[in-house]
Amino acid sequence: MPSEEKGPHGGEVRATVLRFTRRQRIEHHIMALLFIVLVVTGLPQKFFDASWAGPAVRLLGGLDLMRWLHRMAGFAFAGFTGYFLAYVTAGILRGGTPLSIVPFLSDLREVYHALLWAAGLGERPAAGRFDYREKLEFWGMLLGSGVMIVTGLILYFPIVATRWLPGEVVPAAKTAHSYEAMLALMVIVFWHLYNAMLRPGVFPLDTTIVHGRMALERLKEEHPLEYARLFPGEAGEREEK
Repeated sequence: MPSEEKGPHGGEVRATVLRFTRRQRIEHHIMALLFIVLVVTGLPQKFFDASWAGPAVRLLGGLDLMRWLHRMAGFAFAGFTGYFLAYVTAGILRGGTPLSIVPFLSDLREVYHALLWAAGLGERPAAGRFDYREKLEFWGMLLGSGVMIVTGLILYFPIVATRWLPGEVVPAAKTAHSYEAMLALMVIVFWHLYNAMLRPGVFPLDTTIVHGRMALERLKEEHPLEYARLFPGEAGEREEK
């Protein structure tokens, strides 16, 4: 159900609808915190010969402490990812979790029309609860997390890993872990942060993930199919007019 809240300037009152539940917002914040810890403790290890690496290591309490923090954050990240997958799977089996984040063939059409719209050759494509960009980012994050978790475990337990796998898997895991981490960092900096903070319409910050609510006018503009699903009567009235 929609509710009302004050606008960004504190004057106007606008109708909003709940987009992210408290649990979903907490999950996002935990994932963001773990990601930051992993980046801060991982980059000095990857670029150990850089001029800034030494001061960064000392600032974090020394190499041993930094490595311990990185590994503990990695285990927490793996455990949290496992919890998330188990929770979502249970919800799907119960029939209480919609599959709105799952990619469909219609998303390819949305990509095509989005390119035309960006070139000024068509209208903005109608998106559902999540558009193709959000789906791509979510599944990229999930698959990338799998790579980081598996390769991280191999690096932490190399002797156990080489009991079942050839020895070459350890240096391969090190390379994959390093480059996937840099890919994830670039996606967050150049894709996610732009869409969440710098994109026109949300600058300087999209507060939806903070309080969970989105203005109805924005939902109607960016996710018209989701708006029509939530308010079918209003959509029908507009069509009649």
